[in-house]
This record gives sequence, C-alpha cells and structure tokens, in this order.
Amino acid sequence: MYTGRDMTELSMMSIKGWKDEELKFFHHSLQQMAPYLNSEGQTIHREIIEEIKYRGGMSKL
Repeated sequence: MYTGRDMTELSMMSIKGWKDEELKFFHHSLQQMAPYLNSEGQTIHREIIEEIKYRGGMSKL
C-alpha cells in the first residue's frame, strides 16, 4: 500500500522532485480514472507519464 505524500503536497512541487513510487502510484490511480478526469487532471496525468518516460519507463522505476 502507498504511504507517501498526497497529491496536495506533491502539487506544490516540481514533478521532477517526485519519488519513483509516487509517480507509479499516481499514474496507476489516474489511469483508472482517466474517463472522468477534467482537463487539469489530464494535464497532470500527461506530465506524470512524461516524467516516467524521462526516467526510463515503468520497468526502470
């Protein structure tokens, strides 16, 4: 189970400063809710995906 920082705290910092487990957890959560996300949620999810790619993909995290 995820026990890291919540989205409120993470949203106040650069996504570059997120831990790998935070990226994986929120990517999975937002992916499950994708049909219901507003434009802001979609943007955050897209930024998470880009950061995961930058770090070498899910298998590298």
